[in-house]
Amino acid sequence: MKKCAVVTGITGQDGAYLAQLLLEKGYKVVGVVRRSSHFGVATHRLDWLGITDQVELVDGDLLDLGGMARIIREHRPDEVYNLAAQSFVKTSWDQPSLTSQVTGVGVVNVLEAVRLEAPEAHFYQASSSEMYGLIQEPQQSEKTPFYPRSPYAVAKLMGHWMTVNYRESFDMFACSGILFNHESPLRGLEFVTRKVTDAVAQIKLGKLDKLPMGNIDAKRDWGHAKDYVKAMWAMLQHDVADDYVVATGRTVTVRDMITVAFDHVGLKADNYVTIDPRFFRPSEVDVLLGDPAKATNTLGWKPMITMEEMIQEMVDADLVRHGWRA
Repeated sequence: MKKCAVVTGITGQDGAYLAQLLLEKGYKVVGVVRRSSHFGVATHRLDWLGITDQVELVDGDLLDLGGMARIIREHRPDEVYNLAAQSFVKTSWDQPSLTSQVTGVGVVNVLEAVRLEAPEAHFYQASSSEMYGLIQEPQQSEKTPFYPRSPYAVAKLMGHWMTVNYRESFDMFACSGILFNHESPLRGLEFVTRKVTDAVAQIKLGKLDKLPMGNIDAKRDWGHAKDYVKAMWAMLQHDVADDYVVATGRTVTVRDMITVAFDHVGLKADNYVTIDPRFFRPSEVDVLLGDPAKATNTLGWKPMITMEEMIQEMVDADLVRHGWRA
């Protein structure tokens, strides 16, 4: 019998790579997607990976408990991965109520649906390094206190603690992965790494003159989404449900990340980068640096793709998207 996995957020970056991984491992993959009249737009990441026809897509919404319960009841999954969220930090200040509902309360709905309809299923919640916010320790581990600095981070923290609570209250196999920044060619254009690599590609091809940025001195721990979905899967294969930091253990400034992207196409970043106050956050998270020791020691997981390799891959993909021919 094939294992069955239900994945919310399957049309996002992580969902697409996770679906690819699960298919390679022989799973039946059921993806939950919000109803849209623009189906091709919603599935473009799955299309990019060439797996759209291999997954079963079903209509559903995290805010609809009854609908989520129906999906779990009909498919009786062995594993449930909740990756869906309003996941853009900047938007969370403009839409704090929506973010709280989808990214926070939505987790409760999925947990409750699993508890009612498939209590033996293994559950994964996508937590975020943004929960650390105003960092309380130089390197953040599972034991570091949280101090969220955005509506998004607060909502993620609710989902995180609800996952812990369901694990402890109902003896559910429920895990949270506290993922630090992870990127890829499938990352949305609103995120800083993809904003940079897309702009670099356009500048190289003569389609753009400048790259306006916000705080380029912020530091992040960047890894590749393809590596990080392997950690998600590994958590649900372990004997004991727990929470894990997933990170590289290396922090890099936005400035240095930009330099890697421009260097890859033979250009000098200083000639094109401008600072625009519009892109500064109301409250900044200055430094994030994860400690992945627990995931490494317990799950045998470690990142394989460097930040430099990832950014170069993203630039190459964006060059192709904008019409570059080798």
